[in-house]
Order: sequence, then C-alpha cells, then structure tokens
Amino acid sequence: MGDPGAGRAAPAPLQEIASRISDLSKWREIFSSCGLEINSTTHQQGPSSAGPGPPGAGESPGSQPPSTVPRPLLLPRGTGGCPISPDTAMRLQRLLFGSTAPLFSCEWAAARFSFHPPRSHLAYALQAGQGGTRAILAAVQAHIITFLLFTRETECTHLERLCRLGHREQGQALATALAETLWAAGGGGRAVVCLVTAPVTTMPREGCRADSFTERIRLFEFSEKAAAQEFISDHINCFKGEGSHGVILFLYSLLFSRTLERVQEDLGDAAPLLNISSGNITCTEVGSAACIKRSGFIIPTSSLGKKISLARHCHKLGAGHGLHGRLPVCPVRAGCFPQAVLSLLLTGRASPRQLGGGGEPEPGAGDGGGGEAACPRGRVGFLRWERARRQRQVSPGLRTPRLPVWLCSLSGRHSVLFGTDSRLLSDWKAERIFHLYFYNGQQEQTQTARLTIDTHSHHWEEAQREGPCSPGRRCPALEMAIRTKWPGATVSWNGTDPFL
Repeated sequence: MGDPGAGRAAPAPLQEIASRISDLSKWREIFSSCGLEINSTTHQQGPSSAGPGPPGAGESPGSQPPSTVPRPLLLPRGTGGCPISPDTAMRLQRLLFGSTAPLFSCEWAAARFSFHPPRSHLAYALQAGQGGTRAILAAVQAHIITFLLFTRETECTHLERLCRLGHREQGQALATALAETLWAAGGGGRAVVCLVTAPVTTMPREGCRADSFTERIRLFEFSEKAAAQEFISDHINCFKGEGSHGVILFLYSLLFSRTLERVQEDLGDAAPLLNISSGNITCTEVGSAACIKRSGFIIPTSSLGKKISLARHCHKLGAGHGLHGRLPVCPVRAGCFPQAVLSLLLTGRASPRQLGGGGEPEPGAGDGGGGEAACPRGRVGFLRWERARRQRQVSPGLRTPRLPVWLCSLSGRHSVLFGTDSRLLSDWKAERIFHLYFYNGQQEQTQTARLTIDTHSHHWEEAQREGPCSPGRRCPALEMAIRTKWPGATVSWNGTDPFL
C-alpha cells in the first residue's frame, strides 16, 4: 500500500488551478467593463523572459503595440483611502477637458518625476517631459530647488547642496515639494493624495468614457502637512517610478486638495484646464474660452457648453493618430501659457489672472494692472517673456518672491532660474552684481548654466549702438525675462552659448 498522505495531497494542485481560473475570470470582467481586451499572446513568456517580476517585466518589446500605456504602480489591498465616485470622476474629466470624452495621451500617462543620476552635476534636476507635462515638471522643479537650497539642513554650500544628492535625498526633496504644493492648494488646512489601487474602485457613469486608470483612484486626505509628506515619502515610487502615471496622479491630487468646486470657482468662465490640439495635450491659456472659433473649428468650453464639431476635419488632422482614436482633435493653440495650472502650483489658487494675465495690456495700464499686484510674495517666483506679442507684466509679488527661485515661461517653454544667495531679494546691496543659475530640462544640457547679472551697467551706451531686440541682434528670451525684473541689466553667460 502507498503513502496514506498521498491521497489527501492530490486535491491541492486542483484547488490552485481552480483558484487561478476564478481570478482570471474576475480580471476578464474588469477589463471588459473598461473597454479593454485580454490578448492571450501578450501574456505568454518567451525565451527572453526575465522570470518572476512585476507585470510586463519579462515581456519582449514587440509583445505590445507601441502606443500601449505603461502599467501604473498599484497599491496593495487594505491600504485605506476612499475610492473615487462615478460622479466625481465625471466632474474631474469635465474640469480637465470640458467634456467626458477625452482621455490622457500615452505621453501624459508615461510622464513621471524622474531625476538625473544621483551625485552628478544635475542630481537635483528632474528630466523634463514632452509637451504639456513640461510646465508641471518645471514648477515642481522650482519647489525642489527651494527646498534643497534654503530649507534642507546640510553641510554643503551653494551648488554642492544640489549636486551631492543620493537616491534617498532625491526622494525626500520630491516628497517635500509635492507636499508643499498640495498643502498650499488646500489652503493650509488639508492635502489630498491620489494613488492607484489594483482593483477597479468605481464604474463610470453613462456617457463618461472609462480609461482604466481614473476608476482605480483612491483618495487619501490629511489634515497635517507632516503626515501628508510622510505618506508621499512612503509611496514616492508611485510618483517617480516608471509606469507610475506620476504627473497625472499629482495633477489629480492638486485638484482634489483645492477641491473641484473651488477650482471651478477660480476658473470662472475660463476654458477647461487642458487643451487637446492635434493629439497634444497642453495646459490652457487664459482667455482661450473667449475665442470660440479658430480656423473654422468649434472649441469646446465648459462655460459655454459648446459641442465638438470636428468629424469632417479628422481626416485632415489625423485625430487620435497612434492613440487608437482616444484623443479627439481640438485646434486650440498649442503654444499657450498654462495660466490656471501654474497659478495653482505657485500660489495655491487656479485663478487664470493670478500670474498677471496673458493678453495684451490695456491702454494706459500700469505695472501689473487690473489688481494683479494683489498676488502676495511666495517662495517661488515667475518670469515670462513672449516674442510673438505684447503681454501684461507679471504680478510684482511673483517677480519678487521671498527666495530667489523663478519658474520661467520663455516663448512658451518652461524652465527654472535661481540664485544661491537667500539675501538677493531682501538686501539691495546684493542686487548690484550677482550670479543666477539656469536649468531648462533639455537633454543637451549636462551642467547648470551660470549667468552673471550686472544691474549697474551703462545700458544707455548700448542703446546708442543698437537696441537689445533689434532685428540685427535678437537677445535670448531668458535675458529679456530677466530684464522684466531688473530693467537695463546686462547678462553674461560666462562662456556658455545662450540657449532656452
């Protein structure tokens, strides 16, 4: 006779197989409800499989279509938080896009807060994203620099504070910057952090298109900034890891910290927060809602309830090309100032005119004009220069922040300008000749550019020869933006070729 325990051990494999089949059926229902399909060939491991690991780790590059959105990092069950409701998900999409139809592009889904290698010349710097995500990344970068230079306790000085960072210090800086902006958006009394869970937590309402991402959101609310920062630090890979949807999660967190109702009040009759133009998603410029028609197309706006009428033009513009038709085309100008989003990041309010307006100045308008001087001095400032048109002056409170760190919008491209001397904006003697540093996020930039600013130069002698913006001598946009803060100053690039 055989081993008496053999008969009892036999059912175990059968039970495991039955359990796996049950799990597979459950996931099939979830994917089917989200409008997705499970391709059995996609999940087969080939000879090049790397073995056990996270989903997708052992798949060959050709096993998925090029436009597949990276899988988000998922929280385990029992983490807590509140699931997003169907009504809230619908209001969120309307606030972002003006309708419930559009979805984020793969470019946005792949955007995350990824640093350059630690202990390098750019260890403090985030790798810039593409298109509309660059503005958000640059604004967070400014907050990261503020923390590293003027808040963090370390024996390092000046640029050493930015370069001598390890992985842990990078994560700490990012967590602090995210928590600071969320806390400011919450009015100094609350912060909401959005993370993604494994199961779908809600089903979309009829007429609201599912994206298999927003339906998995859970909201974690904190009434203390330190607790929010600690939570973000514990889950920092959910914002910086590959496949994390980090930028979208942070944008969601920002809106929920402010609350959707208050963001809508801040916007007033302005356009939705995001534009879709030829497949590119960018942040909306102030005043876009007033321009209902451009080039014969109808622009959807939340305040006017206009509908998209682009069917006969889709074949001309390639609507949703490469994105399986997910993104309808909305021909709003792509080169726009993301006024409301940047205002929320810098001031805690999504007011389109909080940064000083984006249109042409009114006749006889003074510096700032229209109540723009009411914007208080914050920790991070804002400078702007646009060659294509005249523009309102940036609010004095943002041109002169409490600390010498500025987010710059230079001809629609976003970068960061900063100084290492905390006295620069509080002691007039420090503003005679001083140094500023510039990072624009381009791959070509391998070191931080060092500029020397001379505010007591003989600029009238230069005016006798040739104007700074004459056709024969086009000054870099950065220099013109600096002169909006220090009129007549000369800027030396110290041997570096000027760039944006």
